[in-house]
Amino acid sequence: MDPGIEADFRQFVIDRSGALFRTAYLLTGDRHAAEDLVQSALAKTAARWRDLRDPAAIEGYVRRAMYHEQVSWWRRRSRVAEVSTGLPPDRPGDGHADAADLRLVMRAALNRLTPRQRTMLVLRYFEDLSETEIARLLGVRVGSVRSQIYRSLDRLKKAAPELSAVKEFG
Repeated sequence: MDPGIEADFRQFVIDRSGALFRTAYLLTGDRHAAEDLVQSALAKTAARWRDLRDPAAIEGYVRRAMYHEQVSWWRRRSRVAEVSTGLPPDRPGDGHADAADLRLVMRAALNRLTPRQRTMLVLRYFEDLSETEIARLLGVRVGSVRSQIYRSLDRLKKAAPELSAVKEFG
């Protein structure tokens, strides 16, 4: 790879690897699988780096590669033949039920937010954009972004107090 092109690729990886990892984690639900997914998508991107001319399309290419890789994994996994054991399957532990209940509570709380508030939260916490970047993207003031995020988190805490006890929610 040309040194200039390699430097561009390295900078892209440094700048966007955090956001790409979060997307991969949402796809896989597992930290280690997410790391593997990001690495394989970046390897595919590195091979095609010369062909990717539009900087705005590069991240989309990587995300699409991650999505397709994950779908391929799901398909390969679903082809595994089931084997009858003669015993009924184990019931999931209480942890699974609690996690499912928590997801339902979170979804209901998010549905109580306005579309604007949900947009601000997604851009801030899932896409990892700064408040300045969100303000520029939506054409509003930074203060408006801050107040919307603050109000959104406050409404979530009031709508679902049990979420406040969850470490990830804060």
